[in-house]
Amino acid sequence: MRDYSTNGFSNVVEFTPFTLWSRSYVLMTTNRRLHYQVIKTCKKMGIKTVAIHSDVDASAVHVKMADEAACVGPAPSNKSYLNMDAIMEAIRKTGAQAVHPGYGFLSENKEFARRLSELLSNCPLLLGYPVMIKASAGGGGKGMRIAWNDEETREGFRFSSQEAASSFGDDRLLVEKFIDNPRHIEIQVLADKHGNALWLNERECSIQRRNQKVVEEAPSTFLDQETRRAMGEQAVALAKAVKYCSAGTVEFLVDSEKNFYFLEMNTRLQVEHPVTECITGLDLVQQMIRVAKGYPLCQKQADIPINGWAVECRVYAEDPYKSFGLPSIGRLSQYQEPLHVPSVRVDSGIQEGSEISIYYDPMISKLVTHGTNRAEALQRMEEALDNYVIRGVTHNIGLLREIIIHPRFVEGDITTKFLPEVYPDGFKGHKLTDFEGKELMATAASIFVTDSVRSRKFLEKMTGVPAAKQEQKNWELSVEIHDSVHSVTVSKSGSSNIVEVDGKTLNVTSEWNLASALLPVTIDGTQRTIQVCSTTVHLSDIFFKKKNITRQLRFRWVTQNLTLKLQKKILYVCQPGAVVALSPESEGAPLRDIESHSVR
Repeated sequence: MRDYSTNGFSNVVEFTPFTLWSRSYVLMTTNRRLHYQVIKTCKKMGIKTVAIHSDVDASAVHVKMADEAACVGPAPSNKSYLNMDAIMEAIRKTGAQAVHPGYGFLSENKEFARRLSELLSNCPLLLGYPVMIKASAGGGGKGMRIAWNDEETREGFRFSSQEAASSFGDDRLLVEKFIDNPRHIEIQVLADKHGNALWLNERECSIQRRNQKVVEEAPSTFLDQETRRAMGEQAVALAKAVKYCSAGTVEFLVDSEKNFYFLEMNTRLQVEHPVTECITGLDLVQQMIRVAKGYPLCQKQADIPINGWAVECRVYAEDPYKSFGLPSIGRLSQYQEPLHVPSVRVDSGIQEGSEISIYYDPMISKLVTHGTNRAEALQRMEEALDNYVIRGVTHNIGLLREIIIHPRFVEGDITTKFLPEVYPDGFKGHKLTDFEGKELMATAASIFVTDSVRSRKFLEKMTGVPAAKQEQKNWELSVEIHDSVHSVTVSKSGSSNIVEVDGKTLNVTSEWNLASALLPVTIDGTQRTIQVCSTTVHLSDIFFKKKNITRQLRFRWVTQNLTLKLQKKILYVCQPGAVVALSPESEGAPLRDIESHSVR
């Protein structure tokens, strides 16, 4: 939509590479005879049309042919077809992205062209709220805000430009229409310097928080082959149109009717590219190097398969209980990747002893699993998360595990609003079922008994004095969980423990290697993975503390009193970070701007 004063069709042709990406509309101003041709051509290109009409033209043929219609006034042309105010209002209401002026009337009217240019220059008014404000050089959700009104637009512009400058050294911004409750699906493209370009299927990236992806998978459960091909062909058309050569990603928002809207193109390798490599068998880094060297692509579009299913979880040093993940800092005191799980890939740049600081992205690793189908890939991901040992920093593995086992996710019923819809009050951790609680107490009691027996034997060897006249076989314990105390009895027999919890008897068996971070346990024939953290038992990311009650209460009381005494002089923030701006200390105004991992 560049030159509204011309009477040709060139202003519409510019949408050709994008016709299937967005809900494009062409608004036609005058001349019934031309309307037929415009509507026919637009339908062929996948563009919807809006016909304006006067009161007496409400039943005209061109009005019936168009997808939408807008009345612009009574019969006299100076009150309808020449009524610029009414036509401009029709453009705003329908969201038309281009105007075909026909010929005659306003087709060569300079004032009409000027007013259209003014409308184009005011994005929120043209697009309608909500709008997305984002860093033009951005990625990873940084420098991105959603604005629902003028005030939020001004605030979003300030914070987005500051984050963009901090993260990318470029404070330029883009403003685009925000589509509520969509899926985020992207197409991987690969193009060489010889005019060849391929689309390597899609990635579903809808599980997000703060507009940053958390869980990705390939392919998508939502796309049929026809939509997949249409999106892929449009992505390739864009790459060719800009003469792009390398690996790149074209991102789309997809609505519930499988209409897809162009979001942006990333001219780089994406964090989530491993899932594409898993299902296609291609090494994208190798392909980028070959293209940069000038070699043509070896593959044809027909050679690109969908081999099984792949899922990626982004493991972050974050506290998932705060806004689904606010940054955590510290040193990795213990770190063990679950590489023994079949078909697991871990892309990380850290090791035991590494520091997580406030200055860079808090991502620990990309955890990827591949299976013959989605169910197998998810089962392997669940096992991998249970076997991932991270100590020293708060991490989001508990949230990731809850996401992939949630019924909505398993069924593929996901959008970018998945997290706030599933957890409207924030993530609170896994809620134990009654049976899971009994399993956990039985396991904790077994670990306590095993540790006690070994400690007694060690003491006997050190002192040479028997700790008891005969070996103890039975224990009666009180175990506290969820602020309630339960009676637990343990009868030990070799490596097995017969544990009775509230009348339920469980057989708990293990090799009981308490020095290992991971403890395989079998409970009534069912395999479980336990993580033992000092005096804390960890079952499938469920924590149970065995601390002495008196000490626990005393510590809690001291902490509460300390907070009460100092609360007037100390300002607490929900995450570590650097103070980057001091605001006027007037009532209702922000006091400080805190930045951590380039997020304010």
